[in-house]
Amino acid sequence: MKILITGATSGFGKAIAERFALPGNELWITGRRTERLDLLQQGLEQKGITVRTSGLDVRDKQMVNTLADAVGKEWGGVDILVNNAGLALGVSSIDEGDTADWDDMIDTNVKGLLYVTRAIAPMMRQQQSGHIINIGSTAGKVVYQNGNVYCATKFAVDAISQSARIDLLPYRIKVTSINPGMAETEFSLVRFKGDAARAGQVYNGFEALRAEDIADTVYYCATLPPHVCINDLTITCTQQANSIYKVGS
Repeated sequence: MKILITGATSGFGKAIAERFALPGNELWITGRRTERLDLLQQGLEQKGITVRTSGLDVRDKQMVNTLADAVGKEWGGVDILVNNAGLALGVSSIDEGDTADWDDMIDTNVKGLLYVTRAIAPMMRQQQSGHIINIGSTAGKVVYQNGNVYCATKFAVDAISQSARIDLLPYRIKVTSINPGMAETEFSLVRFKGDAARAGQVYNGFEALRAEDIADTVYYCATLPPHVCINDLTITCTQQANSIYKVGS
């Protein structure tokens, strides 16, 4: 299989790349932090698979189109696209939100996902097969206080996934939305802009998901028989019910 993963430098994306690093697979990993991509490539290639890397900011439509051109020339098509690149910034009331943070979240989580999907989906349509896996969030299912714009972007991912499944149905293209709950990755560190102490408090008192849990879920969905498609899947740790209710909340 040929697997293209966005946001592969840490967290879910990195774990997904590691999970798919199996004989017979080829990976194309992307992200903004190219030094991390290079390190990940070195580690994955030790497993005997072919790994290509591209520095990519999904917010940049030209960069996305350049990547798609390269993928088309090298691979001719893509079997699995994992739209993982995304982030949350800040936790503020709607009347106090940082509009720059809003722009970054919308441009990455919504427009970036759309740019990549628009660039890659025609290859899948031409080959009459493929699987697009979008990483959403429980925040795209239930809104929580001060989540406003981040929640809106993940509700958008849910809507885009549903509509893409319909639009691409005639071409035997699967679309899956995977919606994780709280996971102990760099997510909170990014959200709190490097405040490690504050980020660490988010996971106090319960055992959160790990990046590997989501990677296993993505792999399961991607390796089902051709006639089976999981359209939508929400996954939380045992001590969390949704984006509001968890142990200690």
